[in-house]
Amino acid sequence: MATDSVGATPSRWERLVSGVYDQFLWLGERRGMRRRRANLLRGATGRTLEIGAGTGLNLPHYPAEVDELLLTEPSAPMAEALRRRAARGDRPATVLSASAEDLPVPNASVDTVVSTLVLCTVPDTAAALAEVARVLRPGGRFLFCEHVLSDSEVLAGVQQRLARPWAAFAIGCRCDRSILDDITATLRLDRIEHGAWRGMPPVVRPLVIGSALR
Repeated sequence: MATDSVGATPSRWERLVSGVYDQFLWLGERRGMRRRRANLLRGATGRTLEIGAGTGLNLPHYPAEVDELLLTEPSAPMAEALRRRAARGDRPATVLSASAEDLPVPNASVDTVVSTLVLCTVPDTAAALAEVARVLRPGGRFLFCEHVLSDSEVLAGVQQRLARPWAAFAIGCRCDRSILDDITATLRLDRIEHGAWRGMPPVVRPLVIGSALR
């Protein structure tokens, strides 16, 4: 999850939402998102960078093929929770306070970039994906699971009407983004699957899951 810019003083609401984030997602995790994370992350190899890692819900699912794991998170309360979870786990991971639009790693230096439920929240999706392309090695893979604007006109209309109040509630999360279009404008799509984020409000239910290549 990505929120406000790095270094910004978190609001009380941001701290509150960060504190209950795992509990808010609990039903969705039980009803399929945990399995989706595991399936997606089987494709991670080599030096891997996760953008907007949130509280670290992906951490248990990274395979042995990941040699080095870098986790970025711009929200201070989320980063605190992420560091605690990483310290408790068996897998070493480096936590970096950084936004997806300004990744603190050199060009062409990672094999895999991971984004799960992040691009809905970054202020500039195109800039974030340009950074993903920059840091990936040639042939490197971008693994993503994102909620998107629905193909259903009825649900899409609801998402568009509720986009602003939802963003205010969910500290910047937009429920009306056509994220797949942004991905394909920057990277070469390799695999795509459409799904539903069950156990969550309808405005964030439509999902795209897949991979794209540098």
